[in-house]
Amino acid sequence: MANTSRKATDDKTTDTTQSEKNNKTSDAAQNELPGPMAVLRAAQTQLAELTGMTAESVSSFERTDEGWLLEIEVLELARVPDTMSLLATYEVRLDPQGELTGYRRIRRYERGRSDSRNK
Repeated sequence: MANTSRKATDDKTTDTTQSEKNNKTSDAAQNELPGPMAVLRAAQTQLAELTGMTAESVSSFERTDEGWLLEIEVLELARVPDTMSLLATYEVRLDPQGELTGYRRIRRYERGRSDSRNK
């Protein structure tokens, strides 16, 4: 009977140790910040969910003191021919974990137009 009691105690100790390891692992995962590609994908997905428009490309991407700042090109209005479609550039702000904290449209243009350069 002593062996049975000892085995039960050993099993509880093993379960407790495993539980502590799992808690430490999940705490470490929560403290880890996502990498640039994960942030980029999250930004595109979240912007699409909020606006209903699909991101075409990311034209600017940087880490800031507050998190992340991106400029994402979005198709706002499809036209024929495609060069007449309306695109927009959205400035997207995310916190350090990659959660969208705000966005705004900063430019709207036809696909076939290039930026004018001041010389």
